[in-house]
Amino acid sequence: MFENKSIFEILSMGGATLYVLLFASIISVTVIIFKILEFKSKNKISVQNFMKKIHKLLQENNNITEVILFCKRINSPVANIVKAGLTQFLHTGKPNVKEAMKREILLETVKLERYTTIIGTIGSVSVYIGLFGTVIGIIHSFHNISLAGSGGISVVIGGVAESLIATATGLLVAIPAVVAYNFLSKAIDNFTVDMEYAVSATDDIIKLLPKESVYK
Repeated sequence: MFENKSIFEILSMGGATLYVLLFASIISVTVIIFKILEFKSKNKISVQNFMKKIHKLLQENNNITEVILFCKRINSPVANIVKAGLTQFLHTGKPNVKEAMKREILLETVKLERYTTIIGTIGSVSVYIGLFGTVIGIIHSFHNISLAGSGGISVVIGGVAESLIATATGLLVAIPAVVAYNFLSKAIDNFTVDMEYAVSATDDIIKLLPKESVYK
């Protein structure tokens, strides 16, 4: 059926649904690459090492403002959580800053989840789009039979080829999207755990700070 045919010729046999699947594939790959690069840039340092660095900076110079500036330079979810807690403490002078940090966790989680629903949707829908293409291909086969007045491989081969290509392409688009969505979801869960750890660690550090730190 596909002998002596180029990849472009084979794809052209897939029918209209194939163009929808290819468009979905381009979007999916683009979002996956973007999110992987984003997560990589936000995960440059472990939360334990970062909190040790924060503790060390506060012990050395006792200057909260300088530590807040350090957090801004890091630009990671954990750094933003710590920055929110230290900023709240700097403005109020009260050690109870957990609520401010938890609100920041909600904001950071929304940022991390941005565009991931696109991947999940493509992973779920692509299979059905492929099945729709399969049905269209079968319909074309029966239509060709009705026009020819009889069956035979030469009559139905076009519709069968369209069905097979649509099904295969749907799976080819869906499987990487589902795998990537699960991977990104796990990465977001790990970020959330790190942020929760940062809340607890920052709260402990702030409670040990001398009152004069607030005014620096």
